[in-house]
Amino acid sequence: MSTSQHVAELQDSRSALTADEIDAAAKRISEVIAATPLQRSDRLSAATGANVFLKREDLQVVRSYKIRGAYNLIVQLSDAERAAGVVAASAGNHAQGVAFACRAMGIDGRIYVPSNTPKQKLDRIRVHGGRYVVVIATGTTYDEAAAAAAADVARTGATMVPPFDDVRTAAGQGTIAAEILEQLDGLPDTVIVPVGGGGCIAGVATYLRERTPTTSIVGVEPAGAASMTAALIAGGPVTLPEIDPFVDGAAVRRIGDLPYKTLSGLGARAFSHGSLPLVFTTESAAGSGAFAMTHVDEGAICTAMLDLYQNEGIIAEPAGALSVAALENLRVEPGSTVVCLISGGNNDVSRYGEILERSLVHLGLKHYFLVDFPQEPGQLRRFLDEVLGPQEDITLFEYVKRNNRETGAALVGIELAAAEGLSGLLERMDKSRMQCERLEPGSPAYRYLT
Repeated sequence: MSTSQHVAELQDSRSALTADEIDAAAKRISEVIAATPLQRSDRLSAATGANVFLKREDLQVVRSYKIRGAYNLIVQLSDAERAAGVVAASAGNHAQGVAFACRAMGIDGRIYVPSNTPKQKLDRIRVHGGRYVVVIATGTTYDEAAAAAAADVARTGATMVPPFDDVRTAAGQGTIAAEILEQLDGLPDTVIVPVGGGGCIAGVATYLRERTPTTSIVGVEPAGAASMTAALIAGGPVTLPEIDPFVDGAAVRRIGDLPYKTLSGLGARAFSHGSLPLVFTTESAAGSGAFAMTHVDEGAICTAMLDLYQNEGIIAEPAGALSVAALENLRVEPGSTVVCLISGGNNDVSRYGEILERSLVHLGLKHYFLVDFPQEPGQLRRFLDEVLGPQEDITLFEYVKRNNRETGAALVGIELAAAEGLSGLLERMDKSRMQCERLEPGSPAYRYLT
């Protein structure tokens, strides 16, 4: 039995995802989950002309919103279900929510995670779960971990705690929207939500459509794992042949059935990168705000992460910065109220080297070349004098001399002071005696390198 079929059977007797169910979820979890701040960002407000607020779910006790759905589901289990224990699959954040709930309620749990889950998240899962939780690493993607979790449920009779494909989980995540409406002086014009499996946006969109239908909603996925966008285009969930696991909190090959039905039923549309409508405050003929899905490049996500850290002091994980990264592609109405969900802050500090690298490439500041140097004395000095500009820096130089050849290839990484400097650098390379080949981003050689 597939995971989606198992979840569908579990949900046959469950209530529908509605604003009332989300309000009920808010009451269930209120004793253990405090409302997170809604903070105005002066920087992003100035950059967009709108009033931009950040919903700080990175400040939850488990540093992400996932605790809302996990606790809302587990607290509703019967005594028999609690005795049988729970099982979950997660890339890290949902696992921490499940672990916290297991320890808080004294329930045994087994949590399956991809083997490439950051160590920081693994450590936090064990801290939150204590003696009640066992962590099992398997596969390299969430989907492989989910398959192992489903096999466990079939074998042991434990209760599955889905990270997104369950009404109870989605209702718990939807409590974010209820808090936003309570915390704002007025109604939001646009709410931007990161999308992985789709449980959060299903809950948030359901609540907003019922409580403030003129609010526009933007769902944002990483370009390397745009499974909801693919589903909306195809007319149903599809399994992506491959994904980029970098945005680990949102790297899902197949969107959940419940989130897809919810979003498609609410009128969500998919847009390609950079082609979103210009303004997200115009009401449709039906009196509802726009509802769109888009995706952003992983490099843009890294840039947003670094900007949040350097300007607001916010440590966002890649998935947590998705909503802010999407602002680059949106032109919101001046003076409108925009809320960006910072969904999580579980980022391993060891990843910042790659984050900085991807950001520099995205900004057009980092480039790589294969340079054939004549095997004569002084050629590196000639390259520095004739090719490299005064504000340009060599950040990587790897050279293997071959005595039986007249030239030797070197791999050279160059960081520019401004993206506009690339044309001048390429022009100087063309005039040089040395043969220079630029490694294009996205090429096999470039992917191997970075």
